[in-house]
Amino acid sequence: MSIDGTTLIRQEWEDGARRLEAERGDRTRYERLVQQVEIVTDELRRRIGQTYSLDELVAAYRDAERWAREVVEEHAPSPGWPRDLALVLAAAFHVYQRGATDYLA
Repeated sequence: MSIDGTTLIRQEWEDGARRLEAERGDRTRYERLVQQVEIVTDELRRRIGQTYSLDELVAAYRDAERWAREVVEEHAPSPGWPRDLALVLAAAFHVYQRGATDYLA
């Protein structure tokens, strides 16, 4: 993936993390979203392991909506959860990128 494409995706992840934090005012909703982020992060760990590059993480993100939808639906569905899936995915990838071998803040 190009540097520009990777940068754009990482900005999308950062935006998702900001949107997640903006939900702190609604404790119940925030806790449900955090639970979904944790479930997606756990699935990421299973799918790409603990040693990966940002390019590998970006590649995993391209297919993530399909498997994340299945995982969230199975383990932590909540009212209206499909409309939050993009936020959950972006926030989960934002967290997980910090473990990349080539991560630079």
